Amino acid sequence: MIKLKISMDNETKVLSLILTGVIILMSILSPGHFLRIETFQGMAFQLPELGLLSLAMMISMLTGGINLSIIATTNMSAITAALILTTWIVPEVPASTDIMIIMIAIIAALGVSVLIGLFNGILISVVNIPPILATLGTMKLLQGLAFIITRGYVISGMPDLIRFIGNGKVVGIPMPLIIFAIFAFLMASYLNHTSTGFNIYMFGSNSIATLFSGVNNSKVIIKTYMISGLYCGVAAIIMMSRFNSAKAGYGESYLLVTILAAVLGGVKSEGGFGRVKGLVLSLIILQVMSIGLNLIGVSAFLTVALWGLIMIGAMISHFIIEQRDLLKLSVSKS
Repeated sequence: MIKLKISMDNETKVLSLILTGVIILMSILSPGHFLRIETFQGMAFQLPELGLLSLAMMISMLTGGINLSIIATTNMSAITAALILTTWIVPEVPASTDIMIIMIAIIAALGVSVLIGLFNGILISVVNIPPILATLGTMKLLQGLAFIITRGYVISGMPDLIRFIGNGKVVGIPMPLIIFAIFAFLMASYLNHTSTGFNIYMFGSNSIATLFSGVNNSKVIIKTYMISGLYCGVAAIIMMSRFNSAKAGYGESYLLVTILAAVLGGVKSEGGFGRVKGLVLSLIILQVMSIGLNLIGVSAFLTVALWGLIMIGAMISHFIIEQRDLLKLSVSKS
């Protein structure tokens, strides 16, 4: 237990050093544009939706699985809310009714996302379909349904109150950032201070041992993917309100970045290890890099290539650390 804590502290220090280095580098490469309040305000508005999706990815990866349907879930949830808002809210309706309709739309979006998570959980835990195949199938199903519902068009024209969620500020702090901070804290508390959170880590480390310790593995998986879906729903509300629209193909480039953020933040692909604080630090690193590269005129395609290179590098570093720890363990035993 002590070794795990030290390891996580070291990882946090490494990520903090990387973040400091990236900030210094981008400040040198683009001194007139990067070190501006507007740049960091832009990051504060862009990071939350990606952060929520990364948390949705992270919790599924902690069980040794993956959720490839997070973007499709987000878009389907946003489309559900947008259809309710644009259909039910008309100029003649009183403001009090508008608030009620907005609450119904938000609840409906979250409900759809949780149901999709439940569907994924059942496919994986009951039908025994591998997570990568189950969520890939769900992703394609949702993408098809979303295009059928919207016919490929954008649903736009949200009320001002819903737009505040994605674009407003409270005491100078962007509302999306406040929402992300709350849900990141809730995720950390859930994983670190509840029995289900402990079971998620234990399942990712050794599912057989978890089963023989009396834990219902199916319930763990179903709860995990329902929570993953819930976070997609929250991201959908922010994304819809920030863009003032909903569409079937929004945010497709986020999928790679959420996996990258989780891996870079210390989440092991085989499950069992990873912390929210590591994920948050990795998200900030990636966001600073993305903004900085954009300011110096680097092609978006080259940025995507760099994301892939970083992911490969992170996986190689995790492999080297694991081999080093195994070597130390074998030497200590001998």
